[in-house]
Amino acid sequence: MKHLNRLFAAAAALMILTGCGSQTAQPSPEPAETAAPAAETEAPAETEAPEVSVAEEPAEFDPASLPVIALSSENLHDGVWDDAVSNTDKGTNSSPQLSWEPVGDAACYAVYMVDTTATFWLHWKSLGVTETELPAGWASADEYVGPYPPSGTHEYEIRVFALKEQITEEKSVFDRSNYNFDDLVKALDEGSGGSGNVLAYGTLKGTFTRS
Repeated sequence: MKHLNRLFAAAAALMILTGCGSQTAQPSPEPAETAAPAAETEAPAETEAPEVSVAEEPAEFDPASLPVIALSSENLHDGVWDDAVSNTDKGTNSSPQLSWEPVGDAACYAVYMVDTTATFWLHWKSLGVTETELPAGWASADEYVGPYPPSGTHEYEIRVFALKEQITEEKSVFDRSNYNFDDLVKALDEGSGGSGNVLAYGTLKGTFTRS
């Protein structure tokens, strides 16, 4: 009996060993497919930046672009100023007679005389003038000093500006050199409205010679 038991045990062990050896190796599962990378999305279309309006700078003040005032003087002959308007031993230091046609909408005028030969030496400066017929000697002594060149011939130019509204101050200096005169009189154009105060402009040129 013991012999049979041993036999059965050996047979069972053999069967177990045979079964284990006959098992085929299972293939290892393939790795799961990785998801394809997401398609690249298109960048959003660029939108144009909104236009930004830029305030225009005011136009440069240019008297030459203004309507012309025709000036005349009884003290100017053949382009030469009379001795009477000079501040010399031959003159009376009297402002020249001066006239022009009134300018529409002008409230007043600014009158200057400058020696353009001597860096715009200012001989006449009258602001707030409301007349258009100025007799000889009209300007006061604190507004007019006649030509008195040291020697030789100098050119003296009268300039008249028609103004929409009165201006009582600008930085040109009477009886002194004003080398930047054109810049200084820009103040005439800057009335309460900001610009456009000068409506018209006139010039009258003549020479004076000190012998």
